[in-house]
Amino acid sequence: MSANDIVFLSATQLTKQIRLKKLSAVEVLEAHLQQIESLNPRLNAIVTLCPDLAIEAARTLDKSIHNNSPTGILTGLPVAHKDLVMTKGIKTTYGSPIFRNFIPEQDALIVQRLKNAGAITVGKTNTPEFGAGSQTFNTLFGETLNPYDVTKTCGGSSGGAAVALASRMLPIADGSDTGGSLRNPASFCNVVGLRPSPGRVPVYPSKINWSPISVQGPMARTVEDCALMLSAISGPDPRVPISISESGAQLMGSLDRDFTGTRIAWSKQLGNLPIEKTITETISASIHHFKTLGCQIEEATPDLSSADEIFKIWRGWGREVNEGVLLRENRDLLKDTMIWDVEQGVGLSGPDIGWAESERTALFLRMHAFMEQYEFIVCPVTQVPPFDVRKRFISEINGVKMDSFIDWMKSCYYITVTGHPAISVPCGFTTDGLPVGIQIVGRYRDDFGVLQLAKAFEDATQCWQQLPPILSF
Repeated sequence: MSANDIVFLSATQLTKQIRLKKLSAVEVLEAHLQQIESLNPRLNAIVTLCPDLAIEAARTLDKSIHNNSPTGILTGLPVAHKDLVMTKGIKTTYGSPIFRNFIPEQDALIVQRLKNAGAITVGKTNTPEFGAGSQTFNTLFGETLNPYDVTKTCGGSSGGAAVALASRMLPIADGSDTGGSLRNPASFCNVVGLRPSPGRVPVYPSKINWSPISVQGPMARTVEDCALMLSAISGPDPRVPISISESGAQLMGSLDRDFTGTRIAWSKQLGNLPIEKTITETISASIHHFKTLGCQIEEATPDLSSADEIFKIWRGWGREVNEGVLLRENRDLLKDTMIWDVEQGVGLSGPDIGWAESERTALFLRMHAFMEQYEFIVCPVTQVPPFDVRKRFISEINGVKMDSFIDWMKSCYYITVTGHPAISVPCGFTTDGLPVGIQIVGRYRDDFGVLQLAKAFEDATQCWQQLPPILSF
């Protein structure tokens, strides 16, 4: 099998081939390193590469397989970690000049779990400074380009991960999501990004282990691969009080399901959000696939009033906790939008936070009542298609002015506030050939159900198989 053939195999296919000894972990790794060497200089998805460490790990794994020793479910899969998570002995910059030379002495829990499952670390993927915003650029490494159109942004903040997947440099990648950072870049790059239920993938280390706002999760090219990765990184951790007690093994079941009679709410605008016409048209053209699956589709939207204010308060609070000291000590090294982000938390009062918590509870109860009627909600992931990479954020949609650099991400962060699992799955392309994803939201903690419906939709559309033009060179 040629190196080109190898990188086009799915993660699930690759692990199977390695276990059957039809491919070695070294062969799989070298094929992906060739792809990185070929395409990464043009796309800038992987910003720190450690091939020697990866080859050593692959050789060790091959010896274990040769000796018929037990291996993990991600055996031999190359993976790169978002440059926001700590990697022992590998530079972790957070996309900031403040940490340009920082080398952690420990792995984040998600990195540990990926390694324990047999995945092989090849490096770090690009992210905006401290993950602020859904446009992947920073002063250390520059911009990550969209493989479907290199003049466009790939989204963010897990933008490097999405581009590495779409361009076949990696079969799986990790990411994180506060306001849409697993979902937005997946939509912009025609891959799959799952925001799991808070606690499904315990986040450690963290200064705010009780918070459900920011999560870590899987990205892949197919839903099946996404589920495989999720099973490896899920499961409780006693250091994370909100971690869900179910093991990742419970996510390994068949994703096949009969959806006859399943009630789905179709929300074109998630209330009254401004959505560019090309997004609405592309998603609307794919809604019939749910009917083909036997689902009952009704136009309906939950009451998400106050979601915007709740999100901004809790986001600001989290920024102040995590980066407040950097604002005080290194203000001159932070980008303007990052300063704004942190200052939203600095200015909060006790009553502000009390109001946000009370309103979040009320919103959750409204969402719960709505989801008793509907098992799923389908809605836009993004409010705009991929835009010019030189533009740092969207300031206006359909004549509606955005009040901040994150306002154009409401279609994702409204869902964040509810605490429900959500996935971005490829659903079509604009007339300009730019990817558009659809967001599937499930009932509270029903991550598996979300994966099942996403898989059925993916099988019906096959949009994920439309390759980016850069792969034809």
